[in-house]
Amino acid sequence: MAKRIDLLQGTLDLIVLEMLRSGPANGWQLTQSILVVSRGAFKVNYGSIYPALRRLEAQGWVKGRWGTTENNRRARFYELTASGRKQLAGQREAWDDFSKAIGLILEAH
Repeated sequence: MAKRIDLLQGTLDLIVLEMLRSGPANGWQLTQSILVVSRGAFKVNYGSIYPALRRLEAQGWVKGRWGTTENNRRARFYELTASGRKQLAGQREAWDDFSKAIGLILEAH
């Protein structure tokens, strides 16, 4: 099991947008995918994922619709909008620049 890492402020939006790039998902599916893909390092709780999804929907970056899960339960599924894809591209570029700069600082000392 990986060491648990706290998410940096603002990174949850980037992670959710990235996860939705592969297709629609509900909040539960997103929390599970984040846990699996991060190899257990990021455990996002429902008190964080749903406010993030509402925030992203209010920005117009994701669109939610009601549907039925595999267990025949009603759930809200979210998908990226065209605006969300553009936002994700910009956030990915900013993250790459940020991580390269941090790497330079860590290598220098």
